Amino acid sequence: MRAFLLVLTLLAPLLAFGEDADPIQPYQPRFGREQPLVAVVGENRMTELVDFLVPFGLLSRANVAEVLALSTGDGPVQLMPALKVRAQATTAEFERRYPQGADYLIVPAVHHSDDPLLTAFVARQAAKGATLVGICDGVLVLGHAGLLHGRRATGHWYSQARREADFPDTRWQVDRRYVADGKLVTSSGVSAALPVSLALVEAIAGPAKAASLAREIGLGDWSPRHDSQAFAFGADGYLTAAGNYLAFWRHESLALPLQPDLDEATLALRADAWARSWRTSVLATGSGPVRSLHGLTLLPDAAPASLAPLPGAEAAAGHALDEALDGIATRYGAGTAAFVATQLEYPRN
Repeated sequence: MRAFLLVLTLLAPLLAFGEDADPIQPYQPRFGREQPLVAVVGENRMTELVDFLVPFGLLSRANVAEVLALSTGDGPVQLMPALKVRAQATTAEFERRYPQGADYLIVPAVHHSDDPLLTAFVARQAAKGATLVGICDGVLVLGHAGLLHGRRATGHWYSQARREADFPDTRWQVDRRYVADGKLVTSSGVSAALPVSLALVEAIAGPAKAASLAREIGLGDWSPRHDSQAFAFGADGYLTAAGNYLAFWRHESLALPLQPDLDEATLALRADAWARSWRTSVLATGSGPVRSLHGLTLLPDAAPASLAPLPGAEAAAGHALDEALDGIATRYGAGTAAFVATQLEYPRN
């Protein structure tokens, strides 16, 4: 019986694909590399926190690839809705070091999705044969890089009308956490960074490795199954947003102490959820920069010394959003927790 259940666990992601969905293509070694080269690229002015840190952290933890975090320019990458980091290299430095390009390029959502430095870099990497992975509305960057013509893709539920207007010849998919169309992979809203990262580990190193990592982080399912139609703010969501925003006297800042070797995925999921409540500012505190678990430099904010700490424990990545949303519900009410989950496109258990 135990062996049967193990087989079901390994096959579950594959069984979930319908006729209109293909798995991410298995990794094919190139250039004599022992492991694939994975780059996660951020735009310095504003890059989505979970989209950037979760794939970087999980793929680094899996130890199945060389993983590098890039920025389009020198200096820190401001993440949204909270935190900032210093990447390991700029895109220019990466291209000098790896003229053959990355095997996988992960593109988060950014505020300036038509940034010419970013879109040109993405287009060059695609031309060199990289598999492009757009997390959430990182798909807009792929579109501005000219890579969506006639392709199947998805994105955050909230941007659907914008995507369809800006890129009308793209075959937009719904009810999928992620969509693979050859060497183009895209995902739905923010929380899809978790399952698509596991799907990439599976493509690189096989289902057993992905299942092992899923157990480590407490993620029960990384299939593309998803109900896109379940996500909308509705009247309650808009009323919660307006009430939280306008009641400025109830706003608070909470401290996220920076310590060496913080797990990037858990850090991102906790901070992102709390900072989306429209009641909370999350400020990184510490005496100076610290190194994350897999080598990113985390930078403190200028923050008062007397801030209350962010509630909750540092749960494993697969449980971090549930833990944060439970805390938000306790502190601000169930309506705010639902509002945050909708922004994250997260199907709560």
